[in-house]
Amino acid sequence: VQLQASGGGLVQAGGSLRLSCVASGRTFNSYVMGWFRQTPGKEREFVAAIRRNRDTYYSDSVKGRFTISRDNSVNTVDLRMNSLKPEDTAVYYCAAARSLILSSTRSQASYEYWGQGTLVTVSS
Repeated sequence: VQLQASGGGLVQAGGSLRLSCVASGRTFNSYVMGWFRQTPGKEREFVAAIRRNRDTYYSDSVKGRFTISRDNSVNTVDLRMNSLKPEDTAVYYCAAARSLILSSTRSQASYEYWGQGTLVTVSS
């Protein structure tokens, strides 16, 4: 599976952005899809994930502001980000996992495939 993320950019605090991740392959609908983010000097952290049955999971820091969704017909997973804060500034990565037990949904080590990252900068 190859993942291509896009949609990052510069936005003012309180604004919105939508990130998209397109996946290659014919079995996209069977993958758990996730978004992670990383800032310099910090470990990559979980942001959101969506399972095959469309159950969604969010980190506490983005819950209520971000929405993850998937469109299996076009192999795409989106991350809609609203009410952005300067602390949301990071490189955002999409990731895919073929199989994932529920308790591992938030663990980056559980994802086998990663996109190249897209930079989101939120100015104050």
